[in-house]
Amino acid sequence: MSLDEFESRLRPVFLAALAGDAAAYRLFLDTISLRLRGYLRQMLARAGRTEASEAEDVLQETLLALHLSRHTYDATSPVTAWAHAIARYKLVDHLRRSGRHAGALPLDDEVDQLAGPAEGAAADARLDLARAMEALPERTRRLIDQVKLQGASVGDAATAAGMTETAAKVAIHRGLRAMAQFLSKRRRPP
Repeated sequence: MSLDEFESRLRPVFLAALAGDAAAYRLFLDTISLRLRGYLRQMLARAGRTEASEAEDVLQETLLALHLSRHTYDATSPVTAWAHAIARYKLVDHLRRSGRHAGALPLDDEVDQLAGPAEGAAADARLDLARAMEALPERTRRLIDQVKLQGASVGDAATAAGMTETAAKVAIHRGLRAMAQFLSKRRRPP
């Protein structure tokens, strides 16, 4: 399927998801996951990383970032370009964290094809959200991912984390508050 065909099929699904259609949102996540998984595997392989689990880790971070920043999507831009830009930020962040210089990561032809109009403030907001999530402790990130992105109950997420439900609720609340504080500091003029 060509990129244009993929975009023409995915965009209406994503717009329906933004309007509150849960089934459309699940379809969007499933469809974009397939495409991004291939993209991430290819880019990690080019960087000398062939562990399949590594691509899955970056994919999960990307899906969380897509979820947290879905309200920043500009409906006049291609949804595939928006999703790939976030995936690339997550990939670069992952390579930096793992000690691999991201500057060695080659650009591929698909990224050039996906480039839409300059996103400016929306791209900055997405990047800020991703950084806010990364600033959280791992357990808090996992709780927020499970409850807010995956739709798990607080009780199930708490059990998986080895916490009480009350402690998990507090951790999620504090994590979201910390993200808000992080973002408000990033937006203040110097």
